[in-house]
Amino acid sequence: MPRAVDGTRRKERRKKILEQAKGYWGKRSKLFRTAKDQVMKSLVYAYRDRRRKKRDFRSLWIARISAACRAEGITYSRFMNGLQQADILINRKALSNLAIQDPSAFKALVSKAKEALKV
Repeated sequence: MPRAVDGTRRKERRKKILEQAKGYWGKRSKLFRTAKDQVMKSLVYAYRDRRRKKRDFRSLWIARISAACRAEGITYSRFMNGLQQADILINRKALSNLAIQDPSAFKALVSKAKEALKV
């Protein structure tokens, strides 16, 4: 009976890991064992940061909206509360873009929010 060798499967598995490690610095891209460790760690980072990216962008949008609101003489929380009371449904990403690209439209939203707060 012929002897079974793990030739091609082993080579393919190692090649796949080394291709994923392409671009890493030093032996992390050249040696299988260190490359394997780094690829596993990198995949963990990628998984974690796909979720973290959503948090980071939301906080960026809130910071931008807050800065634009303060220029108009209202705080972020009162502005968002005013929009809610005025039944204006617009997400933070759109509000952030509006504050940057179309300040006059953002001012109109701020005035609507202020009106809703006074009632």
